[in-house]
Amino acid sequence: MRQTTPLRLHVPEPYGRPGEHTDFSYLRLQPAGEALKPPLDVSVRDTVDLALGLVRVLDDDGNAQGPWAPDIDDDTLVRAMRAMLTTRIYDTRMLMAQRQRKMSFYMQSLGEEAIGTAQAMVLRKGDMHFPSYRQQSLLIAQDYPLEDMMCQLFSNGCDRLMGRQLPVMYSSRDFGFFSISGNLATQYVQAVGWAMASAIKGDSRIASAWIGDGATAAADFQTALTFAHVYQAPVILNVINNQWAISTFQALAGGEKTTFAARGIGSGIVSVRADGNCFLTVYAVSQWAAERARNNLGPTLIEWVSYRAGAHSTSDDPSKYRPADDWERFPLGDPVERLKQYMVRRGIWTDEHHEQAKAEIQERVVAAQRKAESYGTLATGQTSSVATMFEDVYEEMPWHLKAQLKRLEESQ
Repeated sequence: MRQTTPLRLHVPEPYGRPGEHTDFSYLRLQPAGEALKPPLDVSVRDTVDLALGLVRVLDDDGNAQGPWAPDIDDDTLVRAMRAMLTTRIYDTRMLMAQRQRKMSFYMQSLGEEAIGTAQAMVLRKGDMHFPSYRQQSLLIAQDYPLEDMMCQLFSNGCDRLMGRQLPVMYSSRDFGFFSISGNLATQYVQAVGWAMASAIKGDSRIASAWIGDGATAAADFQTALTFAHVYQAPVILNVINNQWAISTFQALAGGEKTTFAARGIGSGIVSVRADGNCFLTVYAVSQWAAERARNNLGPTLIEWVSYRAGAHSTSDDPSKYRPADDWERFPLGDPVERLKQYMVRRGIWTDEHHEQAKAEIQERVVAAQRKAESYGTLATGQTSSVATMFEDVYEEMPWHLKAQLKRLEESQ
């Protein structure tokens, strides 16, 4: 056949730019309660509809619908709400602290609080999360000390990581929070390897990997999927599709004509696309995936559809590349407000409860911040001692490092 037109390179464009309204019809939503819930031992091919559709529990009126609606007691819901509010208030305070030059860098999880909170409440002690840099709710939902998190941000003398990590890159073995890597997608391979090791040892612990839509374009993502499929690793593979990487729309990572969950199907992994702004949905789907892993039924890839409400980081200005009102117009709404609406309809929460909880949490966060700042911040110059760079390198410090350390101490 004779070619009659020149070839063209297709470059995906976002569905809204500054000064416009985003057309969110590209999300391919479906009504709450419509998605079927398969058995734990479902075959990969029988999850195609789940990977291309969208599991939703809460409808627009705050009612739980369909087979995925979880049986959650009132105390768990209240605990979840408080964890989500704590995450949001913590983020607000730390963003302000960065603007006051008390730390060099910060990243909010505004709009994504339900995802980490729900999965943290589903997984057990001893399981291991391999997070990206927007999952502070994984720690907060487990009541990790806020003061310790802040000291890491300030890189002060009480920073358990001794100033060796970029702010927000927390680490805690006891809370199942693997050290965050600044190289995107590496945590996917690490999580699969950890899960494989757990299976080799005949352990009962599972792993959970976290990645954003942009990082699915990295080679480590596909490598992890291959190993997870081949060895049926007991791992939950979370993809948070919050629509934007640092300035590029999710379509540039491959989300234009299909879903990110569909990539799991292509790799032979049971996959689900779910509403990430609904706590009940995240809780139910995470619970299902965890049970699959614990019953030797292999990995589950979950695409959480959400929206990055704030900037990518304190180094980013989203008004340069997307509409300013996208967050208010996002069809899946605000996860905190949606959970509040459901709890009010259920009769276990009121506007007064909500405001009182916010006030109590604000007071607790401020108190933790004051204590953390008393140990020093970037603004005061009371940061972790430079001498700690000589520690934890060798089991026994060699002579040349001892000499360098001595010169450093003499110069101070």
